[in-house]
Amino acid sequence: MYKDFEGRTETEALSKAREELGLENDDVYVEILEQVKKGLFKKSYVKIRVYYGEDDENEEDDNNISSPSLEPENENERKLIAFLTELISKMGYEGKVQISSRKDNKISLKIESDDSNILIGRKGRNLDAIQLLANVYIGHFDEDVKVVVDTENYRKRHEEQIIRSAYRAAEYVRKSGRSKLLEPMNPFERRLVHTSLNDVEGVDTKSEGEGLYKQVRIIPLKRKDNN
Repeated sequence: MYKDFEGRTETEALSKAREELGLENDDVYVEILEQVKKGLFKKSYVKIRVYYGEDDENEEDDNNISSPSLEPENENERKLIAFLTELISKMGYEGKVQISSRKDNKISLKIESDDSNILIGRKGRNLDAIQLLANVYIGHFDEDVKVVVDTENYRKRHEEQIIRSAYRAAEYVRKSGRSKLLEPMNPFERRLVHTSLNDVEGVDTKSEGEGLYKQVRIIPLKRKDNN
């Protein structure tokens, strides 16, 4: 289950959540949905989503986290699990790596760790780096295999947050007639935005910038005059 809270700071919003839901520090998983820093004509504002208890409405997510893991099918998969386990250990943390799903040439791995928040990192950067190393490693044995690494079901929640933010931004662009530049994203995240807004009337999208982390600009489309 989850519920959204607002406040001037993340601490204030989290305090409201703990007071209303009667939760302790270890009982919550917090996701920042929106954050506005204080400026000349605007006040600071934070909106967070607090996950707590068990989510009966999202059994698929729960199954991804708690479902029985799959056994390695071959030596390459055993080497991959051993590689990631050692990588996490050398980072200074403990974690158990398991196969959560296997389909065609895609293998999904989940990391169970008390340090999941650190392994995820800011905006998932640490998790992306771990996944990149996993793909480079398995590429030495099988170039056709794609590896997805996740922990605490972060990727699905992050994808949902990106889509929600993209729709909100698109609505702003449609109403204001002004383009909006989103925060830097990796190629997968940008593709998610482009795909999600592809059928939204009145807006178009394009990527701007150089390097891996580019930005998506949402652009208003001028309405055609039938006269």
